[in-house]
Amino acid sequence: MADEREILTYDLFGTAVRDLAQQVVDSGYEPDLVLSIARGGLGLGMGLGYALDVKNLSAVNVEFYTGVDERLDVPIMLPPTPQAVDLSGLRVLIADDVADSGRTLEIVQEFCADHVAEARTAVIYEKPHTVVRADYVWRRTDLWINFPWSSEPPLVDRRGGRAH
Repeated sequence: MADEREILTYDLFGTAVRDLAQQVVDSGYEPDLVLSIARGGLGLGMGLGYALDVKNLSAVNVEFYTGVDERLDVPIMLPPTPQAVDLSGLRVLIADDVADSGRTLEIVQEFCADHVAEARTAVIYEKPHTVVRADYVWRRTDLWINFPWSSEPPLVDRRGGRAH
């Protein structure tokens, strides 16, 4: 079917978080910090933090866009970014909702590589064409994904200020 989609509900999201956390536990990896990629990875990072009893949580914002319909060739990390000294020697678990192209995960891994003891990645979904294979994956799909937090339009249009 042309319009077949992967549908993630909030209930399934809870299942995904626990399943990913169990994969981390089963692998023996004990992260000191969960680093979420905003916006999609924020909920996963919080859930993994609780499930793995990691209170040290941080976030990075990575964007491909510079303006309306202007796309960069490579993503950039936007400030504020975690200080390298704060990451020094830590075992980091990078969390995101999906590894689509994988470029976002790639830039965050590169940022961490020179500073941390070890960095591993956890994603809810992984697409077959990603350039980064995540260490922990809940599901692999080539379908369009409807996430529960972005399936409905925003209540406010920040560009035009109109409520929906």
